[in-house]
Amino acid sequence: MIIISIPLRILNQRMDCLNGISISKRIRGIYLKVTLIANNKGITMDQSKYKLILGKYNDFFVSTFDTLIKEKIIERIWNKDHTVWSNEPSEITNRLGWLVSPETSLNAFDEIDRFVNGVKEEGFTKILLMGMGGSSLAPEVFSLVFGSEEGYPELFVLDSTDPEAVLEYDKKLSSEKTLFIVSTKSGGTVETFSFMKYFYNQTLKRIGKDETGKRFVAITDPGSGLEKIAGELNFRKIFLNDPDIGGRYSALSFFGIVPAALIGIDIKKLLKSAAGISSASKTGDSFAGKLGAAIAELGNQGKDKLTFIMSKEISSFGGWAEQLIAESTGKNGEGILPVDGESVENPEYYSEDRLFVYIHLKNNIKERAAVKRITDAGHPVIEIILDDIYDLGQQFFIWELATAVAGWKLGIQPFDQPDVESAKILAKQMVKEYQEKGKLPEQQAVFSDGEIKIFGDIKINSIDEALKVFLDNSISKGSYVALQAYIKPDQKYDKILQELRMKIMKHYKTAVTLGYGPRFLHSTGQLHKGDAGKGLFIQITSSTGNDIQIPDNPGEVSSTISFGILKSAQALGDMQALLNKGREVLRFDFNKNVMESLKIISNSFN
Repeated sequence: MIIISIPLRILNQRMDCLNGISISKRIRGIYLKVTLIANNKGITMDQSKYKLILGKYNDFFVSTFDTLIKEKIIERIWNKDHTVWSNEPSEITNRLGWLVSPETSLNAFDEIDRFVNGVKEEGFTKILLMGMGGSSLAPEVFSLVFGSEEGYPELFVLDSTDPEAVLEYDKKLSSEKTLFIVSTKSGGTVETFSFMKYFYNQTLKRIGKDETGKRFVAITDPGSGLEKIAGELNFRKIFLNDPDIGGRYSALSFFGIVPAALIGIDIKKLLKSAAGISSASKTGDSFAGKLGAAIAELGNQGKDKLTFIMSKEISSFGGWAEQLIAESTGKNGEGILPVDGESVENPEYYSEDRLFVYIHLKNNIKERAAVKRITDAGHPVIEIILDDIYDLGQQFFIWELATAVAGWKLGIQPFDQPDVESAKILAKQMVKEYQEKGKLPEQQAVFSDGEIKIFGDIKINSIDEALKVFLDNSISKGSYVALQAYIKPDQKYDKILQELRMKIMKHYKTAVTLGYGPRFLHSTGQLHKGDAGKGLFIQITSSTGNDIQIPDNPGEVSSTISFGILKSAQALGDMQALLNKGREVLRFDFNKNVMESLKIISNSFN
């Protein structure tokens, strides 16, 4: 349902004469068939599953949408016209394959179906997908939202280099017949390759060389390093994806659809739903166009904290959307910050920089009362109603197209990630130093009590002062805070981190994001370094207890680096990249007891 608040002067009609009347009217060049509903907030246009309740920002939206129509932005996107975003075609014309992903994947249905049937017939009970960013987030959504159908394997996703996370999956899956999916577009993602080498060697020890390759599958681009190695190691299957699809736009390609099929999702139904919305989105007057125009225009008006409120059943979709939006828009001093996973609070805790997106299943309106309070307080809200979980196929496409439209309005190129490489380069330098000197570069702590060390540009006399001093000194209107936890992703840690997050949010009335490292580096990392410098970064690192070595090559025992060292190098590299960009960073380094140290930090902020 699309509800767009329209000021009375635009319609030049009396509200009390139009209540409930269905009309067609041209509004500033936009032809819309609407049902007008009168209330004390003005007139709204009602269509079935989407609502844009934009209040005083309606005029700005209508103007932008008018331009979208006049300049035929949607039509030009479909025609692969790079000038929508840039005078240069580089990383644009070869990044638009996602526009036809639903149809491309449907054409590959028989190939995927044969593969899935073979996996089932051999009795695989578990699947471990190893990937980062766009290669792992859509499969995670499918796993968490749909689960596995009876008779199909259970899917797990590994995107953490924390040694305890790797060991947990090793122990959990060692006694099972497990299929390993190595998923990386570039074919050289360091985390994904490290996972592959480790689990290849572990499997090799258990079942021998002749059988090990049959347990591994690759999803990558043609000509990648992974394609070559997968061939040499006799992987069971190599899926070569359309190279014209960027990682974060790959949900409906092999990267998302193959894992979905393996757990019994009806991919034909999912893809046909997506293809239907794709066909209906080839002109400006589509919801994807409206959504992209609204997000970008309200961002330009200072509403650049795009806050997701979602039905619990589909909440993992927010993590996928977070990467898509942050990595696509956060560059050249621009950026829309997706805020995923905040608990819904009373309107008094939200500053004027919020735009809310309320996505829910039609039979789950648990948050509706809270959302109404937010709307009544004057905050703009976009509501999206799903008939069932298979509507997520449509949502993947809608948000991809909307993000491309937002890039047009923001004046940025949404398909590159120019600032991601800086952290990677610095991490590689730190790994090299470790390999040469036997230790990572050392920083000077500003405070230490033996269990917790604190690093940053602050003066403090105790741990209890650190957060308050850092935030009081740095926070300003329009700021956001990013909690970056380089620890094992775990529900017990989630609880404490979420408590700390909401304490900061309520105290400063500012948006606070939460991400585990290195996962977030492939999601929000680009925006952190590419936006206008609004972020304040609180990094949490820990010494590693049970570290494990990363083989230099699959099938070999030699190793020059461990998962713990890789994770630490990534944290230090990103911190230095942020500092090089003039960002404010505070780091807490825990000695061993992560849980107790987290509690100390959280309790210090009361």
